[in-house]
Amino acid sequence: MPPSPVVVPNYLAQAILCTIFCCVPFGIPAIVYAAQVSGKAARGDIAGALASSKNAKTWCYVSLGAGLVLLAVYLMVMIVGVLNKG
Repeated sequence: MPPSPVVVPNYLAQAILCTIFCCVPFGIPAIVYAAQVSGKAARGDIAGALASSKNAKTWCYVSLGAGLVLLAVYLMVMIVGVLNKG
């Protein structure tokens, strides 16, 4: 019985969305790592594909977190500006 193929998530869609909507500097490494997953899996480098997948997921979270922090800072600055205007 042949071994079942290992499916490694590449997180490419998430990486692109995080890059567009959250934080570009942290989204770019997510895209790079996500793009490496399929090639490594096709060559049989499952350990490398899993490592790239994990790195892509990590950078997606970092990009999302940075985007949320920047949004929170922006909202606080806007609220302080509105309160000081009156």
